[in-house]
Amino acid sequence: MQVLMDDAEFRDIQRVAREKKMTVAEWVRQVLRAARRQEPRARSEKRFDVVREAACHSFPTGDIGPMLSEIEGGYLDDGDS
Repeated sequence: MQVLMDDAEFRDIQRVAREKKMTVAEWVRQVLRAARRQEPRARSEKRFDVVREAACHSFPTGDIGPMLSEIEGGYLDDGDS
């Protein structure tokens, strides 16, 4: 893998790796592994945030029985109405 960055950014990464007594390559591997572990969780959190937000709203609802009858009636309707 090759990653291109400007000199200042690379020097910052070198400094951080040196402070942690690691090579740049090892530091990058560890950071990428941590980011990869977070990715599925981040997607799940986003989904939960959407559900939480939707739960804050009030939407019109109906009883399931009549709703299903109306749906079924729509399937059975021949369109002449």
